[in-house]
Amino acid sequence: MNRYLAIDLGASNGRHIVGWEENGQIQTQVVFGFENGVKRENGRLIWDIDGIFENVVQGIKKAVETFPDIKTLAIDTWGVDYVLMKGDKAVYPCYAYRDHRTEKTIPLVHGIVPFDKLFAKTGIQFNSFNTVYQLYDDLINERLDGVTDFLAIPEYLSYKLTGVKKKEYTFGTTTGLVNAKEKQFDLGLVKELGFPQNIFSNLYQPGEVYGNLLPEIKQIVGKDLEVIMCASHDTASAVEGIPVDDLDAPYISSGTWSILGVKEDTPHTDEISLKNECSNEGGVGYIRYQKNTMGMWMVQSLRKELCPDKDYGQIAQDAKNCDYDQVVDANDGAFFSPDSMKVAFDTYLKENGKPLPKDDNGYFKCAYVSIAHAYKKVLQEIQNCTGKTYDKIYIVGGGAKNVYLNSLTEEICNVRVQAFPIEATALGNLKIQIKKDK
Repeated sequence: MNRYLAIDLGASNGRHIVGWEENGQIQTQVVFGFENGVKRENGRLIWDIDGIFENVVQGIKKAVETFPDIKTLAIDTWGVDYVLMKGDKAVYPCYAYRDHRTEKTIPLVHGIVPFDKLFAKTGIQFNSFNTVYQLYDDLINERLDGVTDFLAIPEYLSYKLTGVKKKEYTFGTTTGLVNAKEKQFDLGLVKELGFPQNIFSNLYQPGEVYGNLLPEIKQIVGKDLEVIMCASHDTASAVEGIPVDDLDAPYISSGTWSILGVKEDTPHTDEISLKNECSNEGGVGYIRYQKNTMGMWMVQSLRKELCPDKDYGQIAQDAKNCDYDQVVDANDGAFFSPDSMKVAFDTYLKENGKPLPKDDNGYFKCAYVSIAHAYKKVLQEIQNCTGKTYDKIYIVGGGAKNVYLNSLTEEICNVRVQAFPIEATALGNLKIQIKKDK
């Protein structure tokens, strides 16, 4: 039996999941996991990219020990972040998207290419962390001098395994520099912004092969494996993994961030999409017409600060039983990356004349309800842009297991929720590998 390894790396953890086909269904087993997260170094937020790679390799070793018949592997991660390279050497640090370094570069970029022009070309929603703004910070700080490549996180990790540098389409769209219609980097924009054109190489579609493991990696893990290119942006893999044949309803990929969207055949780069801040990201043969919104980041941050040893299930149950009834704008910048999420709530509530929660449960109740209200707002915007009305939402990702949040979403958005508490991202990753093997 052929088995396949999905390496799914999120902003808070990483997991190695082995999959295989059985009676027409993909079966999965988690074989390795590790904690991930941004680190603060010299006042900046960075990724320990070397530590992440070490965990990737150790996870492959564990997977091979558990299932010696693994044939291929593929890696997906969160979007927008990357590693600069000079030849075979990484340029440190590897900045994390939550770092505030783009605050000064956003107006500089828009002074050269106004955002409405950027959107007309790329169809990508404005986010302060989009790669285009990060790269411009690199440019003005001379970090691009002598750089030969910039590789997205999954591309870099695949390179470290195989020695092969290739860039993948679905992740590429998160840069804000890919032409929505041509599905390649828009070299006109690249030239206007003064980026070195040589680092914007061809984008490949999911299913491309990177190559086999380097000898030194093969020796560590105990077997040679072929590394495949999946839909390497984790949301693209998650949408591909939703177990319905016709995705005619919106989806929510619920994780640290939540992403609400629909499958479309062609990109929407019109004025109404621009006005509603919708986005056109790459999918596997379709466009993911969607919008980022606040996800479990609020809850994760509050838990870390208020009750790190408390189970998420108990947190949700206690929040449900709490009578605190205030709502915040979950997408307000105050909640993006505060030093203290509790202080962010207190400040926002005070500034808006609202009473503070009496206990921890009140903060969590406010977070959950506010996230559901954010979903409602985004759903209405998507409906305005597509001209369609939806009465159902599919939810996948870690948040799909949160029965309380699902019930709030159903009630507040006035839709039927069908939650798939499955490894949707891993399933999408594995689906590409299995299809390639047939």
